[in-house]
Amino acid sequence: MTENLQSCCLANWKMEMKLDPAKDDLPLMANTRHMLVKHYVLDLDVDFKSQVIEGTVVLFFEPGSRCKKGGNAGEGACLSQSDETCKIRASEPCHSPVTNVSARSSKTGYNDFAVCAKGEKDTSDKNGNHSNGEQASGISSSKNCCDIENHGSEDFLLVLDCCDLSVLKVEEVDVAAVPGIEKFTRSAKLTDAEELRNLRNQIVHELVTLPADRWREQLYYYTRCSQAPGCGELLFSTGTWSLMIRKAEVQAPRDFPRAIRIWYKTKPEGRSVTWTTDQSSRPCVYTMGSPINNRALFPCQEPPVAMSTWQTTVRTASCFVVLMSGENSAEPAQLQEGLLSWYYYVTMPMPASTFTIAIGCWTEVKQESHTADVRTNNEFSSLFSRADLRLIEGSCGHVAYPCRFQNPAASSQLVIPHRVFAPWCLKDRCAEILLELIPQCLSAAHATLGTHPFSRLDVLIVPSNFSSLGMASPHIIFLSQSVLTGGSHLCGTRLCHEIAHAWFGLAIGARDWTEEWISEGFATYLEDVFWAVAQQLPHDEAREQQELKALLRWRQLRDEVQNSEEELQVLRPNKENTGEVSESGTCIIKHGLNAEKIFMQVHYLKGYFLLQSLAKRIGEATYFEFLRKFVQKFHGQLILSQGSATFGRKGGQHIPQPAPLPVAPVGLERCTTAGGSCHWPNLWTRQDFLYMLLEDIPEQKGYGLSVENIIRAWLDTSGIPKPLLEECQTWDQCRLVRQVNDEVTKWIQVNQRARKRSKRKRRQDEVAFQKLLPDQLVLLLESLLEEKTLCLRTLQCLEKTYHLDEQDSEVRHRWCELVVKHKYTRRYADIEKFLKEDQAMGVYLYGELMVNEDAKQQELAYKCFAATQKQMDVSSAKVVAEMLF
Repeated sequence: MTENLQSCCLANWKMEMKLDPAKDDLPLMANTRHMLVKHYVLDLDVDFKSQVIEGTVVLFFEPGSRCKKGGNAGEGACLSQSDETCKIRASEPCHSPVTNVSARSSKTGYNDFAVCAKGEKDTSDKNGNHSNGEQASGISSSKNCCDIENHGSEDFLLVLDCCDLSVLKVEEVDVAAVPGIEKFTRSAKLTDAEELRNLRNQIVHELVTLPADRWREQLYYYTRCSQAPGCGELLFSTGTWSLMIRKAEVQAPRDFPRAIRIWYKTKPEGRSVTWTTDQSSRPCVYTMGSPINNRALFPCQEPPVAMSTWQTTVRTASCFVVLMSGENSAEPAQLQEGLLSWYYYVTMPMPASTFTIAIGCWTEVKQESHTADVRTNNEFSSLFSRADLRLIEGSCGHVAYPCRFQNPAASSQLVIPHRVFAPWCLKDRCAEILLELIPQCLSAAHATLGTHPFSRLDVLIVPSNFSSLGMASPHIIFLSQSVLTGGSHLCGTRLCHEIAHAWFGLAIGARDWTEEWISEGFATYLEDVFWAVAQQLPHDEAREQQELKALLRWRQLRDEVQNSEEELQVLRPNKENTGEVSESGTCIIKHGLNAEKIFMQVHYLKGYFLLQSLAKRIGEATYFEFLRKFVQKFHGQLILSQGSATFGRKGGQHIPQPAPLPVAPVGLERCTTAGGSCHWPNLWTRQDFLYMLLEDIPEQKGYGLSVENIIRAWLDTSGIPKPLLEECQTWDQCRLVRQVNDEVTKWIQVNQRARKRSKRKRRQDEVAFQKLLPDQLVLLLESLLEEKTLCLRTLQCLEKTYHLDEQDSEVRHRWCELVVKHKYTRRYADIEKFLKEDQAMGVYLYGELMVNEDAKQQELAYKCFAATQKQMDVSSAKVVAEMLF
């Protein structure tokens, strides 16, 4: 046992040494099966002049699944580093950092975190929304310096995910020095250093395991503990992707400090944050949801299984607004003239990758005169009312936290409190579009899936260099400015997509990042459903719009499959190894750094078509009743598409465990015997999505619908799934599609006549064109792109008929493609505007401009890239540069 784990530690280190950051696989280095972060306390200062975020993060740990007490003595020893590992590490810089890292504390005159530990008044409202009466206090630090050369070869090594950070100091936190902390101790008398160490670890254990109804008290003591003095610096070194920490002569994870403080600075070029200017030319910074997630924002554990809570204090100049993933709507505290402090917290454990921050001169967009009308489709929502009443009576399967799914008031809350923020220049447009749409989309989501997982929502219009149309994080949604053009259609559907992520992607997460289809497929499928309910469309009209959308997505998937690498088209690139990790918890995210993959839609589209196929087979009412049951069962947890086999105890017989889980299943305590083998106290079945679907609706097995068939046809193969090839022919018969086909025929005839007839005769042959929906316009333009030539007069007429320069960005993108294909020089200004203002969608237009080998078009591509390159998202810039150079 000892030799195996020593070899594992050495193998993890060698993996770090061999990794090339230019490759496309992303390493998750944190040894989460040895130590697991339960809570982060961040205390940060933001400096826009130097483009640096600096401060501290305090991490509170519990031993991981491999290190629970009760194992044999050999288990602790086997988690130490081997001599060979330490020899390798000797070549890395080991840090004895400067001690003057607390100078920043001189300006922190914060208010105390004003929460009563006992007999307090609960200021959260009945819907689970938390007030903002709390503010985090300052940090004091120890300046003791440790001898970095005096270390043994068997010390346990804590590994955190870390990249592009300057780590200044790491120290143990003396939580035992916090006044009033005695309530978390079993003994007040200490005789030696070992007992003091055990006391500190005991305090943290008691703190992180407090019952959910004591969440206020827990936050209070997290804050107080984070302010406690240091009690000794820890040895650390940094690699390309990790921060490695150890304490001399501590050989087992269970003896490692459970609370540590890390002093650090971000770097301006750090890949987790984007420093830029907004549309009003004011400075701002936001986390970008990049493939490396938050490891260049703060040292953390990136694997999804490291689900934690957090609280954050951010200080910045008073002209800035700080938005963040937080349950409370933060109100800033004035520290001194020109300096504000903002405080946010969450009590629902989530992966650190979901943490989001955005700081800028945002303006809150408010409703001035009337309240937006909230409309619901009563016929649709009535399908689920009885099921909801039954489901809320059940118990949750996640770890304890203040859960809205068990709160009757929250369950009946159609629209959660929400705010809209934007740069000043977009305020009026947001007021016109977003303020009306948000309550309608939130209400539609509730009518479909029930309880909103989160208590509040901020919606922010991010700068033009944002690389996507939207991104959802807990309590906050980023939207591209591109969704604000045209009518409400694109903005509404994108809002619905991001709102759907509250359930699929956030409340229910993928246990393996390579299975992103679980979140993106569901969000893509549900955006159509939510949007139909939000518009109060009759059933037949909703079905027609969804069939039109299916055809557009089919065409997109077909084109993407034809023009991408096969290995990037597989929804489960790890196949039967999906969900597996190393002995320590480290793993590799296949293609995680591939810049091309970021712009691919295959996981969205194939996932969407799989879910659509299942819904057709099962029937709408039955399918959505199952989805609600699935949400009720798995919210607050991580899932796989396939799940694992049944294991545990049944009739006293031990059922073998399948491939090792990264941690004990969420919501269940793991029991470790003296021999180190693992058992579950009761029978437990890993019913993830596909298994649960077929077990809940067993009659589908008679139609060849099995987990094995679905995985083989949809998840583990490249290309277009065979079942989809059989379905795609039906969408051409949709009324909305036939209508577009008729219009295409008219335009082809117009184009033919325009090339043959004189201007005088042409005026006598004007054609009456029908008004088209935005998605119909997209299909029309795509169909005309397939025509070999369109003459100048046809393009002019097309532009005038549909006012294409006023349409949404999806329509304008196709129009720009037509302009490029037919070298319509009079409208090159449309292309230039699109590439500058719609960067989230314009990447592949650069390729279109280059492929024709036309000097003017290539000059236009170079010109636009030169104007936007410095502000452009890193991945976007890399892809475009490869096209141009």
